[in-house]
Amino acid sequence: MQRDTFSKASDTATRIAAGDDKTTYDRLSIALHWLTVVLVLTQFALAQTWGFAPKPTRHLMIVAHMSFGMILAAVIVVRIVWRLSPGHQAPVETAGWAELAAKGVHYLLYGLLVAEAVLGFILRWSGNESMSFFGLAIGAPFPPFSKAAHHTVGEAHDLVGWTIIVLAACHAAAALFHHFVIRDAVLMRMMPGLTRRR
Repeated sequence: MQRDTFSKASDTATRIAAGDDKTTYDRLSIALHWLTVVLVLTQFALAQTWGFAPKPTRHLMIVAHMSFGMILAAVIVVRIVWRLSPGHQAPVETAGWAELAAKGVHYLLYGLLVAEAVLGFILRWSGNESMSFFGLAIGAPFPPFSKAAHHTVGEAHDLVGWTIIVLAACHAAAALFHHFVIRDAVLMRMMPGLTRRR
């Protein structure tokens, strides 16, 4: 009895971490999800490795980081708008607290990603530098910050970035746990081609 209660609690906790709100995802939602994954991993890899690159390559990596960051922000906005639009949400009447919590995991990740993009703009502009979208310069709309304020923005950008990676890792681990251990449909609902096969 106690083991069953623990097992149910564990299953519920991992389902929430996996972001499973029992939504059936359409092809656009699935495509946007995996595009987000690729962009987040690319952004993190660039930020962690450009310090080891020579100056010309480092500059290209930083420009790529800014450019992909703007694309990622746009993808997140599209995902939120699409998810909030009619027909792309789990029915409210059948959603329990676990589904609401799982939905909250998604929105927490969305919010952190948007915050990270905004902090990226502020970080660049507060240091009196232009943003760059594949070489197209976007000048600062406000004067540079003090060195201390600029440093604080940089630390916040780093902290939010690492928080996203940790939460995303937990999110992925929970989905894999459900797929390989519990053997339910949590992961498969987000796999490309599933809608077509159905």
